[in-house]
Amino acid sequence: MTFDFAGKTVVVTGAAHGFGRAISVAFAERGANVWACDVIDDELGETERLCRAYDGSCAARVVDVRDRDAVDAFVHDAEAATNRLDVLVNNAGGVLGQIGRPLEEVTPREWQSIFDVNVSGAFYFAQAVAPRMKAARAGRIVNISSGAGLGISLTGIQAYAAAKAAQIGLTRQLAHELGPWGITVNNVAPGFVRSNPTTERQWESYGEAGQRELVEKIALRRLGSPADIAYGVLFFASDEAGWITGQVLSIDGGK
Repeated sequence: MTFDFAGKTVVVTGAAHGFGRAISVAFAERGANVWACDVIDDELGETERLCRAYDGSCAARVVDVRDRDAVDAFVHDAEAATNRLDVLVNNAGGVLGQIGRPLEEVTPREWQSIFDVNVSGAFYFAQAVAPRMKAARAGRIVNISSGAGLGISLTGIQAYAAAKAAQIGLTRQLAHELGPWGITVNNVAPGFVRSNPTTERQWESYGEAGQRELVEKIALRRLGSPADIAYGVLFFASDEAGWITGQVLSIDGGK
């Protein structure tokens, strides 16, 4: 199966590194007009450079997904520049530097901040692209959650597990709401992948014995890569996945 996104406009959030960068580059390599955003300016510039190295089109902007006005402006610019919006990949998220702590020590601000970036951001972007996709009677929305949203989080962060589960619920709800317009909404739930500074610190914290134990719990007995996640996103965004919506694809090596 060969995916072709020539001429299509793809918006990717959280694109500065890790999954977001791999997803952006994968679309650019296949001819898409990629609009990538993040709050990390310097690494976002590297994503833009890599996309263009594949002769792909890429516009990178600093956007905080928690800022509804900034989200609307970014989506407006993408649509105005290309006169279309075909794919939205809600990848922005994470733990915002937090670590697992006992329940009673978590502050309201810490709890809410993780929900804002993992759930509200995805909601704002879906709101922003929906009118154009409805007008075209076509579109693909792919949300990147986590295995934590289907079970428990290895981080031990309560808000992260809850937010990723909420994002999966949002995926299913929007699939039913937007389906009549030919818009599909699906979810990719990655397992543990060493994809950014946060996951590198997490990996190192396990020590040699903990790392070995984690890998031995994976059916394929190895960790995946950001590219493995990108391939799942390409599938959900493709024409071949036109009758698939409201689904969660676990890409985790087998659990």
